[in-house]
Formats: sequence, C-alpha cells, structure tokens
Amino acid sequence: MAAAAGVACVRVLKRAGRLSLVAGLLATLAACAGTTQMVEGQRPTAQRPTLDQVAPDFRHLAGWIDDDHAQAVPALQRTCGWVRNQPPGKPLGPLRAAGTTDDWRAICAAARDLPPGDSEAARRFFEAFFAPRDVANGEDGLFTGYYEIELRGSWTRTERYNVPLYRMPPRGKRGLPTRARIEAGALKGKGLELMWVDDPVDAFFLEIQGSGRAIMADGSVVGIHYGGQNGHSYYPIGRHIIDRGDATPEQMSLQLIRRWLKDHPAEAQRVMNLNPSYVFFKVKPEVGARGARNMELTPGRSLAVDAEHIPLGVPLWLEVRDAPVPGGAIKRLVVAQDTGGAIKGPVRGDLFWGHGPQAEEGAGVMKARGRYTMLAPRNLSVETAQRK
Repeated sequence: MAAAAGVACVRVLKRAGRLSLVAGLLATLAACAGTTQMVEGQRPTAQRPTLDQVAPDFRHLAGWIDDDHAQAVPALQRTCGWVRNQPPGKPLGPLRAAGTTDDWRAICAAARDLPPGDSEAARRFFEAFFAPRDVANGEDGLFTGYYEIELRGSWTRTERYNVPLYRMPPRGKRGLPTRARIEAGALKGKGLELMWVDDPVDAFFLEIQGSGRAIMADGSVVGIHYGGQNGHSYYPIGRHIIDRGDATPEQMSLQLIRRWLKDHPAEAQRVMNLNPSYVFFKVKPEVGARGARNMELTPGRSLAVDAEHIPLGVPLWLEVRDAPVPGGAIKRLVVAQDTGGAIKGPVRGDLFWGHGPQAEEGAGVMKARGRYTMLAPRNLSVETAQRK
C-alpha cells in the first residue's frame, strides 16, 4: 500500500506500494523520551498464567506471559484475509520458516474461531500453531514509530484551503517533476488536484507518514491513502536543520521539525523543497491507515519491516528499550504488516501508533533499540524452518 520515509519516525510509503520517509531523517535522530500511552496491552495480573502453563519454547521470550495476546489477533486475521485470496503454495516471504499459504490454512481457520478479547485463548492459539524462530542472530536494531496524521480539507479551493494534494499523474518519458517544480506549478491546471488543505506543513507531513484522514469543510471525514511517488530520492530535511546549527542530533524529532517549519515561514517552503521526493494520494471513504497488501493497521500491533528480510504477515515478538512509554520497555506481540523506504535491514522496525495527539507525540520521538523473534508455523519441519 503506502509508506513514508523520514523523520523521527517519518516515512514515504512504498510498501509494494508504500514508501517510508521515516528513517531517512531518523538516521539523524537521537533518543528523546516522552510520556504517552502505548502501554496498554498487558493482561490483568489475575489472568497472568504461571510459567509451567506456557509452551516450553515460549518461556524464554521476556514478557510473553504478561502480554494481552488478544490485541494482536485482529492484525493476524488480516494476514489471513490476504492468504485466503492467494494461490496454493505461495510463500509468505523470503524466509522458508514463514511457510506458504498451504501452511497457513489451518492457522487461519483456527484464528477465525477465536473469541474476541480472550487473552488466554489467544495465547494458547499462538503457542499451539507457532514456534519462535530467531531472525535477529542476537543483534539489536533501530525501532521507530509512525502515526496517521489528521488534516483539514476542502473539495474546492478557497482562500483558506489553498494547498493542493495531487493524485498520481501518468509517467512521461522524462519522468515526473521534483517537489520544487511541483510546488512551482508543474502540475497546476492538469486536473490532478485531489483536494485542498489549509496547511503546507501538514501536507508535507502527510507525505512523510504516507496516509492520514481529512476533516472536510462539509463535515465529512475521508481517508487519504498513498497513491504513488515521483521517483526522486528522499532527502531528510532534519539533516539540513542540524547542519545549520538550529538543532543537535540528540534534539531531533518530528515535533522539532514541524516547529522549525512553523517558526520559519519565509524559509519553510525552500527547505521542504530540498527533498525532491513527492508523494501522490488517493481518497477512500473509509478512514484508517493501511499498510502493505492493503492491510488495515492496528495501533500498537502493526510493525513496518524490511520485506527482504522479514515476511509480511508473520507475527513477531517485539522487545525494545528506551521507547517513549512509562518504563521505557515495549514487550508485545506484533504483526509485520507494512514496509518503508527507510526501513532497511534484518533488524529494523517502525511501530504504528494510531492517530491523534498522543500517537503523534509518541511516534515523533520514538527511537528505541531492540529485537524481534519471528513466530513460524509449527507444521514446518525444524530442518525446513531453519533454512532460508
């Protein structure tokens, strides 16, 4: 679907359609703590199983018995929606341990019958049908965050709503224009205006996040989804802000970039134009962020990964530290549902936080270190599951 690349957890979504602008800038980001939610998901203490009730190969996963596994079931069921529409024997991805669509038929049948909200049933389901597989080789990696941005829009241009969002134009022999040329009017008058919004900085960050929702002037709410990209490489403007001495790498965050652009209105467009990449959009009546394979994302349970290393659709046990949550640690079951142009490497992830102010705050500063463990279908032989 769509992805973003770039800031404090930003992205130009590419996912087989989504390009993530996220980490381009994140490469220049440094840890920054915040206090947000994102700690939900732990089961009540009274429901906590004892260690001997947990499958032996799951006992080494730190925090496994404390998670509310039912919260990850909807994300896994969306994997099953994709499996249902695929031909027999199709691999889920590059690792044989993830199996094929045939291996997932029984898993999906059982997932369909899980009682909603039943954490114990969900835990037993995951332990029965999956086995932990180390895909990190003991190494840590970078984990950032992204969110669904909210804009204010209009179907027609007005004095207030004067910033266009464009739909994907046809590609000519010369390719598509850069951001600077588009902002100078290269697409003006071609009937490509999708809608008009009231803030150029919001429009820029919509590209970074890859999808969002618009509160229209007529009171309706529509989903804005990734529709394509102009083919030019992404440049993280946070790097420019650091290079000119207005921030340090340790201070860098999505919020700082937004604040800098607002505080420097005379320079904002020129600086945004330093990034030649430009994202186009399409509108759908339903709201809610979608990732690769058009899967609806689940706040706190959907993770963007590098699909060259981690198969899309598989469950992952995530363990990170120094995250912007109370206590700093996130230990929970997530599902690989997205990709991103800046999400590269065998241990790299971008956690979806949802939408709203708290999601923006948490995603904007998240730069955690940690690892994940893939849950592979048990109906594969150990020999097959360990081969790539």
